Amino acid sequence: MKQTPLYRKHIDLAAKIAPFGGYDMPIQYSSGIISEHEATRSAATIFDTCHMGEFDARGSAVVADLDKLVTRDVATQAVGSCRYYLMCNESGGVIDDLIMYRMADNRFFIVVNAGTQETDFEWIQSHLSTQSSIENIGEQTAKLDIQGPQAPGLFQSMIDTSLEGLKYYRLRTCSRNGKEVLVSRTGYTGEIGVEVYCDTQTALGLWDECLEKGITPAGLGCRDTLRLEMGYPLYGHELSDKRNAADYAGGTPLLSNNKSFVGSRHILNDKAQENVFTAIELHGRRATRSDDVICTAGGEEIGIVTSGSYSPTLRKALALGYVSKDAHRRGMSVALGKSRLTGTITALPFVKQTTARKALARFL
Repeated sequence: MKQTPLYRKHIDLAAKIAPFGGYDMPIQYSSGIISEHEATRSAATIFDTCHMGEFDARGSAVVADLDKLVTRDVATQAVGSCRYYLMCNESGGVIDDLIMYRMADNRFFIVVNAGTQETDFEWIQSHLSTQSSIENIGEQTAKLDIQGPQAPGLFQSMIDTSLEGLKYYRLRTCSRNGKEVLVSRTGYTGEIGVEVYCDTQTALGLWDECLEKGITPAGLGCRDTLRLEMGYPLYGHELSDKRNAADYAGGTPLLSNNKSFVGSRHILNDKAQENVFTAIELHGRRATRSDDVICTAGGEEIGIVTSGSYSPTLRKALALGYVSKDAHRRGMSVALGKSRLTGTITALPFVKQTTARKALARFL
């Protein structure tokens, strides 16, 4: 297993370590998942996300080349913005979900998932024309996510550049002690905060200063409960190369109908979407798990669970999954798994009152 540059910091904090995406990653610290979750919703936490992959793609044809590989229109993305995309294989399955940062007209900074970064890089590289190039810069790029209502104000005190006016899904190049850091607002937690890309030494210093200022270290355990409450997908659960992108994104802006891209023939047709991405609130605290079967109250099998957990915010169990298109409807009572847990199909996000999209000025 690989280790991030912050691995020794986690060991010193007695973090519970487990494999994730090819890395030994902190799952939780001594305070526990629920405490870390609540700190993100009400105060500020810091996550080590150095395991994520980063690519630098550029060239005179890079817009056209990338446009053929992802499900949304690349040309319409503004310089200085971030955009979420799906990248699919020839049969319509999702190779990865990723965020592209448009740094300039002909340059993109691409952030991909840890476990897929090597295959992602090979896939993109193999589809680029001679007028474009791509470099894997993950080894020299550290990433920290500082999340929660108190995060912007605390982070502002650690850098030399004003964050004022930084909007949701936008990026800004900032400075810390003379070193360049890239800052964005694309949080995976549902709360306001920043993602920071920098060199290793800058990341080590930021981590220490965050803890000195009272920011709570948080692991992947609460990152999972936070994203579940928002209904955000996790690659390998909600998304995979075996599931057609139309099941997850059918009828949404994630799929562009005005262009051809790899897999589009199998995604953009009336028969592509067989299932509907579904949110379920369970009638109790006991959680269901991935691959549990979803049934109607009468016992008819209609789908499968992809993620499930107890929600610290709502104090009940939640689940994400897929239900057959014919059977799906909000308000339907369902049973899940062999133990026949019951729940109701509802709308996302599960937790409505979060801060991610609010104006940054309120939190500085």
